[in-house]
Amino acid sequence: MRPLTEEETRVMFEKIAKYIGENLQLLVDRPDGTYCFRLHNDRVYYVSEMILKLAANISGDKLMSLGTCFGKFTKTHKFRLHVTALDYLAPYAKYKVWIKPGAEQSFLYGNHVLKSGLGRITENTSQYQGVVVYSMADIPLGFGVAAKSTQDCRKVDPMAIVVFHQADIGEYVRHEKTLT
Repeated sequence: MRPLTEEETRVMFEKIAKYIGENLQLLVDRPDGTYCFRLHNDRVYYVSEMILKLAANISGDKLMSLGTCFGKFTKTHKFRLHVTALDYLAPYAKYKVWIKPGAEQSFLYGNHVLKSGLGRITENTSQYQGVVVYSMADIPLGFGVAAKSTQDCRKVDPMAIVVFHQADIGEYVRHEKTLT
């Protein structure tokens, strides 16, 4: 377990900033303590500094995980967010999409959100902006990328894709063995 390099930190923060913008600072400086990001086996973990100090007694090869896995670095050094980061991204999300109850199951099976399943969308959402997907009951279901801007969503036909799927809470069941 080691701290992220400057390049790794920049790549990871750019990806997270697509979803929560300048609220990124609120992830690190929380009222309940200081949190940090650590890299272990190409996965980035979000962990309290207090727990990090306690884990210093455990050797790196015996340590499976620590804290919450936010995502992982691919072989090409790109950062991919995991669904486990959803609980930390959802409260700070700048752009949100609410989907109708009929479209929830389709999204949770890994499909994109169509215009016919769109309930509401945050005003001034631009195209290719990171969005957090909610049910109409304000339960975070996952996150993705807006395929159309808010203005375009009003004019597009019902079968057009409005949000590209990236991760959803259904992955806990679908990828049970590989998700750490």
